[in-house]
Amino acid sequence: MKDTLNTFYVLIVGIISIFTKEIVTFIMLGFILLALNNILIVQKEISKKLDNQNINNTKD
Repeated sequence: MKDTLNTFYVLIVGIISIFTKEIVTFIMLGFILLALNNILIVQKEISKKLDNQNINNTKD
């Protein structure tokens, strides 16, 4: 569901950028959003690993 909603937002913003002639800005914002999304995914993975370590350490 989340990917579908993100795709919908990208399409709407893309259409608006074509009409306003701001295609380069749209592309640059896309790169920034992709980078931020990748950072968020990595942070969530690190958080899960740390949580698992903490759970394992408290059981010992």
